[in-house]
Amino acid sequence: MNSIRVLVQGASIAGPALAHWLRRRGAEVTVVERAAGLRPGGQAVDARGVTREVIRRMGLETAVRAARTETAGAHTVAADGTILETFRADDDGGDGYISEIEILRGDLSRVLHDDTRDGVEYVFGDRIAELTQDADGVDVTFAGGDRRRFDLVVGADGLHSALRATVFGPRERFVRHLGHVMAFYSVPNEFGLDRWLLDYHEPGRSALLRPIQDATRAMAMFSFTADGFDIDYRDVEAQKRLLRERVADLGWLTPQLLAHLDDTPDFYLDQVAQVVMDRWSSGRVALLGDAAFSSSPLSGQGTGLALVGAYLLAGELAAAGWDPVAGFARYEALMRPFVEANQEIGRLHARSLEGGELDGEWLPDLIERALNGVELPDYAGVPDTGMAAKA
Repeated sequence: MNSIRVLVQGASIAGPALAHWLRRRGAEVTVVERAAGLRPGGQAVDARGVTREVIRRMGLETAVRAARTETAGAHTVAADGTILETFRADDDGGDGYISEIEILRGDLSRVLHDDTRDGVEYVFGDRIAELTQDADGVDVTFAGGDRRRFDLVVGADGLHSALRATVFGPRERFVRHLGHVMAFYSVPNEFGLDRWLLDYHEPGRSALLRPIQDATRAMAMFSFTADGFDIDYRDVEAQKRLLRERVADLGWLTPQLLAHLDDTPDFYLDQVAQVVMDRWSSGRVALLGDAAFSSSPLSGQGTGLALVGAYLLAGELAAAGWDPVAGFARYEALMRPFVEANQEIGRLHARSLEGGELDGEWLPDLIERALNGVELPDYAGVPDTGMAAKA
């Protein structure tokens, strides 16, 4: 039998993670990414709970730990810099406010790409323009003009997934805005920052400065409430204007951070939103990560959902003999309770930023389900070449 050919759209985190597992299960994998290359920087993402076990099974624990921000903890501060509260990275067994395994999104993307590039075909600067599926496969036309046929197609192209819009319908049907906007960008470390994150809050707004591996730089983050967010996610200049308008009078280090807005190499701003769908597959096409079930940055678990989902999607497809109906159905059944718990955490966090209470006897149980509430089959009877795994 010929190898199963799988096309994955998106080369951030979910896409390369899926490529890792598909390759180990024996598939031939192509990853297409509309950007010209990997996108650097971005927010810090965390590996909590069961996600750490997935990273271990990938054989990437050493590489991921080597790329960590190595943040020691976080201080919430007053406008004059006075420390109000302290959180340490080893709180709650490493699963607290600051995760023991914390890594910039761009650095994790690089680790995953480095791990898979020798056994996976990566096509940068292109995207799916059209696709037509039948009982046996999917015919894909790329924006660059290529036409190819695959057995399965997976959209791992994020919150604004073009593949989701093509196959499942317009984004308005699935994207739920939580009323907040977040922005991230790197700045020179002229603040004496050394392994401790600083977090400043005013009602409805916040500014944050975090250390990164490059001690000469730091990562700035702003968040603010915005009910009517309608700026194109590709219009960077409009996004910068919006940020200045909303936080120019914010206290603390805000003026110094905004002074670097025009010379930063990695500015990113977007709405805080979730993706809620009744199903994540249609025929031979499926969705993964934020494209399928964004829980928003406020859940702290978007990366975890992507990595766990990649493991389960590849494993269940292989266990089902690459039958998309059975494989996709089992993937959804295993993932959905885990996704729903994390989306609830995201919604609760959004309400707490607006002054709502985040407390109750039920909260520890919800947090446990959001961290560990998913079964990880060992797939003992499924092929595993191990060829993409590196210790």
